[in-house]
Amino acid sequence: MKRVGKDFFTGDVLNVAERLPGMDIVIKRGESETRYTITETEAYNGTDDRACHASKGRTPRTEVMFREGGILYIYFVYGMHWMMNIVTGMENNPQAVLIRGAGDISGPGRVTKVMGIDGSFNGESVITSQRIWIEDPGRRVKIVSLPRVGINYAGEPWISMPWRFLIRS
Repeated sequence: MKRVGKDFFTGDVLNVAERLPGMDIVIKRGESETRYTITETEAYNGTDDRACHASKGRTPRTEVMFREGGILYIYFVYGMHWMMNIVTGMENNPQAVLIRGAGDISGPGRVTKVMGIDGSFNGESVITSQRIWIEDPGRRVKIVSLPRVGINYAGEPWISMPWRFLIRS
């Protein structure tokens, strides 16, 4: 399988978010590699997107989002769940794709729990990392786009943006 490179992740968040479902997240622990097919993503599109953490400006928490695409933005929510995002786009244009589903795991908090993702992965490059990366096995999947979930605080038009992408079953 082909490891996904920098050119893919420096693309626009909406393009990356729509193309990630069907690709694999690979986690390596010791000599063992585990693959999870990405089934659902959600795009967060920069400082104008009120649902995006970067809309509040550059902070210690969001600093990683302002870097060049291809690194992980991992944060803790509700005092119990790690969320895994992949930063996209060019430096100083903060965009990220939330991984909402992988394999038979649904829900971003469950995804990170099953995969063993925690804050130690924050800022890690999926382009060069030896413990986590994305591979494109060339699967052809049908994608449906829907509004994002859990962002009522952002208001319209952000609530209704069809920026959640999932594999149509």
